[in-house]
Amino acid sequence: MSELFHVSSNPHVRANHTTGKIMGMVLIALLPASIFGVINFGVRALGIIVISVATCVLTEYIYEYLMHKKITIFDYSAAVTGLLLALNLPASVPWWIPVIGGIFAILVVKQLFGGLGQNFMNPALAARCFLLISFTGRMTSFTYDGITGATPLALLKNGESVDVLKMFLGTTGGTIGETSALAILIGAAFLLWNRVIDLRIPGTYIVTFAIFALLFGGHGFDLSYLAAQLCGGGLMLGAFFMATDYVTSPITKRGQLVYGCILGIMTGVFRIFGSSAEGVSYAIIFSNLLVPLIERVTIPKPFGKGGEKF
Repeated sequence: MSELFHVSSNPHVRANHTTGKIMGMVLIALLPASIFGVINFGVRALGIIVISVATCVLTEYIYEYLMHKKITIFDYSAAVTGLLLALNLPASVPWWIPVIGGIFAILVVKQLFGGLGQNFMNPALAARCFLLISFTGRMTSFTYDGITGATPLALLKNGESVDVLKMFLGTTGGTIGETSALAILIGAAFLLWNRVIDLRIPGTYIVTFAIFALLFGGHGFDLSYLAAQLCGGGLMLGAFFMATDYVTSPITKRGQLVYGCILGIMTGVFRIFGSSAEGVSYAIIFSNLLVPLIERVTIPKPFGKGGEKF
C-alpha cells in the first residue's frame, strides 16, 4: 500500500460539519451585527473590521509559512477571530489598535500554544483585554452620532436612566458589534437553527446573570433595569458567540451548565461590585482558565469505575 491509515478504536462519530464550514457559519451569523455596526458608526467601523480581519489572517499565514506548518487560513478561524476582535472595539480607535490586537490574538494566544484547538482562552477576548489594559483611554472612548460619551451601562451604573429600546435596537454608543441586541440575536438564531451551538451555555449564562442582577443589583425586581443589563455591554455577543467557543468551553453537558453559571456570576461580580460597568470579556477569559478543572470534575465515570451500575 502506498499510504498508511491510522485507525483509532471505536466508536467513530461522523459528521458533515468541518471546521471551515462551522467557522463559515459563524461569520455569516456575525453579519447582522457587523452590518449594523457599520450603519451605526459609519465607514470608520468598516475600516476597523477590514484591518482586524486582514491582520489576523495575515499573521496566521506568515507564522505558519515561516514555521513550515500547514497553512490553515482557509478554515476561517483566523477570520472569525479578527471579526470578533473588531466587533469588540470602539469605532473611534486608531488603525494600529486592531493591528496590535490581531497580532496578539493570533501569534501569542493561538499559535504559540499550538494553533487551533490548543489555545487556552478565547483569542479575540484575550486581545481585547490586553488592549484595554495597554490603551485604556482609547479603548474606553466611545463616540456616537458625533458625540463622545459614556455607554448606557456606564450611565446606568452612575444611577442615570437609559432607553432600553434604543439599547435593544442598538442606536447607542459602545463597541462596533455589541450595541444591537436584536442583530446579535438574529445571528444567534442562525447558529441555533443550524445546530452549531445550543442553548446550554448561553442560556445558563444569561439566566444566572439575570438572577444575580436581581438579587444584588440594588434595584429589586426592576425588569427595566434587568433588560438594560441584558441588552448592554456585549452580554449577548459574549454569551452566544464567545462563551460557546468549542476550544475554550467544556465538552461535558454538566460542565457546560457549571461553566454557564460561573460566567453569569463572574459577570455580575465585575459589573455590580467592580469599578467598571462592563465585565463580559474578563468573565469569559477567567472562566476559560477554569475549563480543565470543570471538565475534570464533571466528566462521566465509566461503567464499573464508580459510575452508575445497572
